[in-house]
Amino acid sequence: MMRRNVGWPTVVMLLLSGYAWAEAPATKPASNPSSDVRFLRFTGDARKGGILETSDVTFRNAAGVEVRLVAAVHIADQPYFETLNKSFRASDAVLYEMVKPKGAPPPRIGDPPSDAAIAQLQHFLKNRLNLAFQLDVINYRLPHFIHADMDAETFVAMQAKRGESFATLLLSSMIEAMSNPSAGLNDPDQPQTMFDLLARPDGERQFKLLLARQMGDLEASAMGLKGLNGSVILTERNKTVISALKDALASRKKKIAVFYGAAHMPDLAAQVEAMGFKPVGTKWYQAWDVTIRANEPSAFQKIQQHVAESQRQPPRQQ
Repeated sequence: MMRRNVGWPTVVMLLLSGYAWAEAPATKPASNPSSDVRFLRFTGDARKGGILETSDVTFRNAAGVEVRLVAAVHIADQPYFETLNKSFRASDAVLYEMVKPKGAPPPRIGDPPSDAAIAQLQHFLKNRLNLAFQLDVINYRLPHFIHADMDAETFVAMQAKRGESFATLLLSSMIEAMSNPSAGLNDPDQPQTMFDLLARPDGERQFKLLLARQMGDLEASAMGLKGLNGSVILTERNKTVISALKDALASRKKKIAVFYGAAHMPDLAAQVEAMGFKPVGTKWYQAWDVTIRANEPSAFQKIQQHVAESQRQPPRQQ
């Protein structure tokens, strides 16, 4: 039964919303924003498909200073990233996430992908799902873009000190997923077997639909990344961006955007509210169009077409 498999969706959620590779902690750790704020949602069903969206939530304090929490998924339809590029023009500062070597400049659009395993896997998924990669579209070289993340050396050292790894994060997230199963996974319209999945129309988008529906519950699943003492990938990096936000506020920036993976946002929202900001508006951006096209062939039909075409090819001469 496919609905009992919580492993592979968790892996992909970590990859898509964990990080793009290339002030002291609060006395009481923040948990969830007090307001009803969401940063990632899927609208649709398991038969006809739907859309995956991320939010851009504006917070404002009594002095009129605005902080936008711009949630991101790292691979998406190209128009999604182009829309984000346009939205950043209105900001005095854009605080962005990127784990990169200390002192290294941000990549240019068109640079080859990093050799890091997670970057290679993100590019693999981008190609297989017919999506664009964040670093190939977002212009990080603009003067108001400010790096607000750990450098790669600190990130690796802190993970080693904690005994944290991708495997331990995966285990924690899987335990959380099993303890708090998504209602969507028990949907009778969800594919119940691999055969059911492969037989459904529009094989190109069926797997993408499964991921999109799982990612719609990312904010709950991300709780597994916090653990009792937090994690480097989430908690410690959030401390880094909050410190950068305080620096931007101290330099009298009036319109600040925080551009981070969606998994980071519930905790960041709670910390921003604790600093005296209140949510005043939300915009939603379509990241994935996963509407099922009924006339497109299923995965099985594509396999049959491929076999038939290969049989029609003349044999190779020795």
